[in-house]
Amino acid sequence: MRKTPTIYDVAERAGVSKSLVSLVLRGSPRVSDEKREAVLAAVAELDYTPSRLAAGLAGTRTRSVGVVIDEFENLWFATALAGLRSALGDDGYSLSVADTALNSHLSLDPIDVFRSLRVDGIVLAGEASADAAQRLAVPAVVLGTRSALEPAVPVIASDETAGGRLAAAHLAELGHRSIACVSAPGPSAAAREAGYRAEMADRGLEPVVLRADQTSEAAARRALAGALGGAGRDVREGSLASAEPPFTAVFAVNDPMAVGVIGALRERGLEVPRDVSVVGYDDSPLAAYELVSLTSVSGDTAELGEAAGRTLLALLEGERDPSPAQLLAPRLVVRRSTAAPRAGR
Repeated sequence: MRKTPTIYDVAERAGVSKSLVSLVLRGSPRVSDEKREAVLAAVAELDYTPSRLAAGLAGTRTRSVGVVIDEFENLWFATALAGLRSALGDDGYSLSVADTALNSHLSLDPIDVFRSLRVDGIVLAGEASADAAQRLAVPAVVLGTRSALEPAVPVIASDETAGGRLAAAHLAELGHRSIACVSAPGPSAAAREAGYRAEMADRGLEPVVLRADQTSEAAARRALAGALGGAGRDVREGSLASAEPPFTAVFAVNDPMAVGVIGALRERGLEVPRDVSVVGYDDSPLAAYELVSLTSVSGDTAELGEAAGRTLLALLEGERDPSPAQLLAPRLVVRRSTAAPRAGR
């Protein structure tokens, strides 16, 4: 049975990008005559016909995509959005971003808001209610590790369990044996914590998990301050406690939380990494600041954003079989916040 040609087949035959084929099919003036002729020749040779769905929507599209995020405070989204823009921009799509909490006082779900704005597609880069997910009504992809949604919606995420393992392994290989994890609510935090626990177990080390009530700098600072108790020097009281910190290293499940950990340590006169090493997660712009210089697990967020954008474009172009899931391997970016434990610890 003859395989139905796709827009990717046209692009390969013409020797151009899929985005350029899309521009030609839309009659864009931004294409050279030479490239346009190559694309049209490939269309004729392959007998390519855009799907009826794509063709039917061509006259009514808004060329806009809605992006649902959890909170603007999390710098993970900045890099993810850059990746989405890179994938979608050449096809003329604009991005609109909604924070799930922004209009919660009005009982407005961002998915319903985007539907009312007639966006062509939605990227779920934050949590969404099951009811709202069932009402998507437009092509959608999930970006990142989220709670269970509609099984037909493709998921593009980093292997966050593997990332938790990377963080714990790095600290253990530096010689740390007492390694705490500052975790928080949410599926991403749970996956990262699970990786930490698995790596600690494989190395015969006892896991110590401190619970923050939110994935924020302030919540992590409170959680660690409670665990430190009287350990170290309390700068505000001017007193010196005899007890050492109960751990020599801390893995925080995101970068803002890692900064909160560093702040709680410094409030008690403890230096990073001299007294305690700290690892974060997401390799956000914050981690690379010279003053912070945070070792962090990178899920290559820009690459995730680009992959999510490409998958959504395939759906918008009527591709029948987009990949149901893509799981990208994380990597560790080592900076100055981690070192071997000092002698005697």
